[in-house]
Amino acid sequence: MKYWWAWLLLIVSLSLEWYFLRLWLERKHYGRFDQLIIDAAETHSLDPSLVKAVIWKESRFNSFATGKAGEIGLMQLTEAAAWEWADATGISNFNTNHLYHPSTNMLAGCFYLAKMIRLFPNCDDPIPFALASYNAGRSQALRWGHGLARTNAGQFIENIGFPSTKNYVNSILAERNRFEPDFN
Repeated sequence: MKYWWAWLLLIVSLSLEWYFLRLWLERKHYGRFDQLIIDAAETHSLDPSLVKAVIWKESRFNSFATGKAGEIGLMQLTEAAAWEWADATGISNFNTNHLYHPSTNMLAGCFYLAKMIRLFPNCDDPIPFALASYNAGRSQALRWGHGLARTNAGQFIENIGFPSTKNYVNSILAERNRFEPDFN
């Protein structure tokens, strides 16, 4: 016990080293899709840092991720959302396995996210409304946005009835700010 402070210093030093190594690896890993994110975001007039935050939350940049309800790929798209994108863009040979390809997944996911944003044209900030729709479905988001909250994003977030969706929206908004320097 004579040198407890030396052990404490060693533990703190190793912890800090691991923390900064993890941050460096995370930044390197997360940056590999940046050009695809920019391209897909521009195609649908979205902020690339928002798209990157959605990908971070949905799949942690794992293009082979699958969800409990059958969601696929980086942006965790459902088959219905993917087919909606394929029909709207005139892709006749679409197969849901194409969603494992990062570019296809991002294009379809950005199409769907942009569509959700357009559902709330009179809001001070349609992003929280769109994210809640992306996560819990349009009907839920419309119910939470009923009345005054429909034009006030802050009030809307407070009205979200599912704690997991409220966390989803808040975490993506925070990550969007963290990823913003990647695209400036």
